Amino acid sequence: MARNDTHSIIFQLILIISFLLMAGCAPVISKQVRDQVRPDVTFGAILNDPEGCKGQMIILSGIVIETENTKEGTLLKVLQRPAGFRGKPKDVDDTGGRFLALDSRYLDGNVFTRGRAVTIAGVVQGEQILPLDETEYSYPLVYVKELYLWPDERGYGTPYPSWHIGFGLGYSH
Repeated sequence: MARNDTHSIIFQLILIISFLLMAGCAPVISKQVRDQVRPDVTFGAILNDPEGCKGQMIILSGIVIETENTKEGTLLKVLQRPAGFRGKPKDVDDTGGRFLALDSRYLDGNVFTRGRAVTIAGVVQGEQILPLDETEYSYPLVYVKELYLWPDERGYGTPYPSWHIGFGLGYSH
């Protein structure tokens, strides 16, 4: 093999590896949707005034509490967590509260299980009051535009450690 052929192959491999590494660092929500989010519309603002934030696009991250399939689609109850790298929920005890995310599609409850990390972009629809233990809780309601389910790192049912290079399961519509 000629010296130029070797250099060409090495250069192509470097390009491919660079592309894969950059793809692993990209945000999980599309730029088109991210551009619609106003920085002043935070989870705290939505929690305080869900009706006043109607129609606003927001990106939230959190941990699935419950998944329920309804006539309207799949309703996720989510415990909000602050977003970290790429929008992934941080593994901290800090939370602003809970929210509901309604996706018009059927999402399997055996995949979107309790404890799974999600990043959701959607439009605020107001609030929905539902029972929570012995009280009632006012949940901000978001209609899902894009949803990203992070790889399950809890290790359930995995006989060996799993390794990920920035890839997970993403959904958008």
